[in-house]
Amino acid sequence: MSTCKMSIFLMIWMLFTLDLSESSDDKCQEEIDRLRAQLKSLEVRDTKQQQLIQRLLNLNELSISEGKFYDLGDKQYKDCAHIFKNGHKQSGFYTIKPLTNPTPIRVYCDMTEGGGWAVFQRRSDGNQSFDRDWNDYKNGFGDMQSANGEFWLGNDNLHYLTSQDDYILRINLEDFDGSHRYAVYKKFKVDNEQNHYQLQFGEYTGNAGDALSGSYHPEVQWWASHQGMKFSTRDRDNDRYDRNCAMEDKGGWWFNRCHSANLNGFYHRGPYSAVTDDGIVWYPWHGWWYSLKSVQMKIRPASFEPNDV
Repeated sequence: MSTCKMSIFLMIWMLFTLDLSESSDDKCQEEIDRLRAQLKSLEVRDTKQQQLIQRLLNLNELSISEGKFYDLGDKQYKDCAHIFKNGHKQSGFYTIKPLTNPTPIRVYCDMTEGGGWAVFQRRSDGNQSFDRDWNDYKNGFGDMQSANGEFWLGNDNLHYLTSQDDYILRINLEDFDGSHRYAVYKKFKVDNEQNHYQLQFGEYTGNAGDALSGSYHPEVQWWASHQGMKFSTRDRDNDRYDRNCAMEDKGGWWFNRCHSANLNGFYHRGPYSAVTDDGIVWYPWHGWWYSLKSVQMKIRPASFEPNDV
């Protein structure tokens, strides 16, 4: 029996005992009224505790569901949009096989915000190091089990996905004050390894600012734009800088000289100081010296018709 329920039981017993005494005693009646008020307060508190416990259980069930792996059998799906269109609308992990990919891959499908998104990058708590070498970024790494796990899907997989259709990129950003911003880019494409996973993207929309093209200031585009940049890691320097951006900024990315966006940087917590601007940076929103709390990068076909719900 909970402490709260034990207290209610004792109050009821005391009320019963006091009711047997002389009703004409004013002091006794005052005590009865006080205990009845206290009993009511305890009942309300017990109800609120039960409601809180149920909410926590519901949140736990939701978290487990979002991190769940859905086995759809032998049928092959080329991406998360294909899965969504076939009636599977729960966010979680699925197996897909892009058309030119020789093997199936495990991917997190985000069925919110219209559904059909294949998530290829997620930062949430700093548990995974993104300061990795070329092969790690080529093949993918991180936690592909948890609902909020950090991971990189792999540049080969990203190439296979974006080469089979015209894809839209959506980037969701959150800072440590709980504010959210987003950026959407049309015609997102990543080339193959022979071309160093060169990045291409089209028109920007959103409220985070256009960090990828550096259009927020035309005088900085020559060094800040990530358009057409090749992927670099600490052991494979393909940027336009005279040193190694990936090594200085602690993560693999499509660096120029070096960046106005680096979402694979070191997980500082908000404002930071360092030798270089090596945090999780989206310059038009918080500048170079603020590292974001969470990031999600995801894609779906441009032809996909979003769910209205």
